[in-house]
Amino acid sequence: MASLHVFVCLLGLVVLCHSDCFFQELVLKDLKNPPKGCVDKDGKQHDFGSEWVRDCMDCSCTNEGLSCCSKLPDANSVDVPEDCELVVDKEACSAKVVLKSDHSKECNPV
Repeated sequence: MASLHVFVCLLGLVVLCHSDCFFQELVLKDLKNPPKGCVDKDGKQHDFGSEWVRDCMDCSCTNEGLSCCSKLPDANSVDVPEDCELVVDKEACSAKVVLKSDHSKECNPV
């Protein structure tokens, strides 16, 4: 049972290490009227120092700009045993490696 906990922790590290991220630098348009935060892709204003989750992306706003990283791994970045597959649940923003033959069973570490 302990090895399963280690595997789940390692999978979490893989997810963190292989997340897709982007940074959008803050642009000063008017020095007399500096921005009060960051504007996301939907046009919503977020205050400096704020953090939020949107579309399975962890985002934050600093006085340097907007930074977002995916909470989901890229399928090509995770080493999955041949008899297993990576299943991503975008509704729950989660991923797990399961047996191809039975998605109710998680794969054991190699």
